[in-house]
Amino acid sequence: MRIGLFTPVVAQPPGASTWERDAGVADLAVIAAAADRLGYHHLTCSEHVAVPTSVALSRGGTYWDPLATFGFLAARTDRIAFVTQVLVLGYHHPLAIAKRYGTLDVVTGGRLVLGVGVGSLVEEFDLLGADFASRGEIADDAMCALRASLGQSNPVYSGPHFQFGDVLVEPHARRTDVPMWVGGRSKRSLRRALSLGDGWVPFGLSHERLAAMLAEHSVPSDFELVLQAGTPMDPLGDPSACMAALESTRDAGATIATVTVRANGAAHYCEQLARLTEIGRDVGVVFD
Repeated sequence: MRIGLFTPVVAQPPGASTWERDAGVADLAVIAAAADRLGYHHLTCSEHVAVPTSVALSRGGTYWDPLATFGFLAARTDRIAFVTQVLVLGYHHPLAIAKRYGTLDVVTGGRLVLGVGVGSLVEEFDLLGADFASRGEIADDAMCALRASLGQSNPVYSGPHFQFGDVLVEPHARRTDVPMWVGGRSKRSLRRALSLGDGWVPFGLSHERLAAMLAEHSVPSDFELVLQAGTPMDPLGDPSACMAALESTRDAGATIATVTVRANGAAHYCEQLARLTEIGRDVGVVFD
């Protein structure tokens, strides 16, 4: 199992640490560089374009744009992967994703992972003029279109919602096999991940429920199961709880765990990361 990080600062849902509200790009750069140096697998960045004020009370209103954020961090890191968690497929044309995030794959030296999802915030769909009712079938078609487009100069695709050909996309992703992880908690999201993606990023499900859902399918050996590892971790203050959370996540079948780290500032966050690597290695976590 490897460990990635829910990047602090860039998403501030209710309950986010107080220090994150006042943190800026310098703090973010320090944390990303430390995670890169220590061998963590990835950093995440969510996507919300415009959160209605009434919804922001329950979901939070601060969400940095993943494309700009990862472009900034690419110049300050060398190895760590960048995961959109998640990019809402219904908000974008597949060629726009292929061009914009394909360019990011070039800029990062092939470190992009497209975490994708169907979306759930109906108010945001309405604001953007996107089709909420058909979002599932549109997402399926968009993923197929992306498979035909990523890493291609002259992509060609014909599906129920998207059709294109005789176009040039330059630059494009360095790879035709950019990993796509599907977010969600439903049986349909798992089927989508297994049939069209390279991994599944479930949330809000017990380990028992996860095991039951996965048991209904033949899961490829190289399929990534990306699970959240418990509550915010305090490696320096409560290492035993961190170890237990990592062991539980590993035993649930996770190939990658994504963690939230408790801290009171960027320097403390980096100290926590260093301690977490020691704890992780004790339970067999791999740091690249």
